[in-house]
Amino acid sequence: MLSSSRHPVPGKEAHISARKYRVNEAIRARQVRLIGPDGKQIGVVSLVEALALARQHGLDLVEVAPQADPPVCRIMDYGKFMYEQAKKEREARKALKQIVVKEIRLRPTTDPHHVGFKVRDARRFLTDGNKVKVQVRMRGREMTHLQLATDMLQRFAEQVADVGMVEIPPNMEGQSMVMVLAPLRRKGSQPAERKTESSPEVMEGAQDSNP
Repeated sequence: MLSSSRHPVPGKEAHISARKYRVNEAIRARQVRLIGPDGKQIGVVSLVEALALARQHGLDLVEVAPQADPPVCRIMDYGKFMYEQAKKEREARKALKQIVVKEIRLRPTTDPHHVGFKVRDARRFLTDGNKVKVQVRMRGREMTHLQLATDMLQRFAEQVADVGMVEIPPNMEGQSMVMVLAPLRRKGSQPAERKTESSPEVMEGAQDSNP
């Protein structure tokens, strides 16, 4: 028997997506523009005829374009169709996984031992797939020794070179020398959308590092 529930819809996400489509007897139009199971257009036929053709193929009639006049329907395996739709949605969300920009703050006077802790934090952030913004904050006369801050950032980058690369080289932002590191892209990985947050998680390891 042909019905919209003939094929169980796998997964919760697919069940939610299923609300977008009218299937079989739930289709209200008297006439539809029909696409066959092979993807070829059959033309405008009555709903009764379209349902009969779907039955002949042992498949479902799915209204894929309800706003068209007449609505466009396609003969297909509805359960398989919704499974593929849910799979595509999951893959799309995975591809759009957002990158959080972590912040690490140093001072020109930060001792090497403490810098080592910050390097460890940066390595962890980069390994997790996040970008890292490293800044050396300067005050007063320290502003006359910008090369010291630049050298400090370059040494920092060298210590994480196996897990990250310099995306934005050292440059001045206000009273800070800033550098942005990006994780090394793994083979087969998808580019991610960059996102900067001011949440406690993002600011982890972002306290001023005083000796």
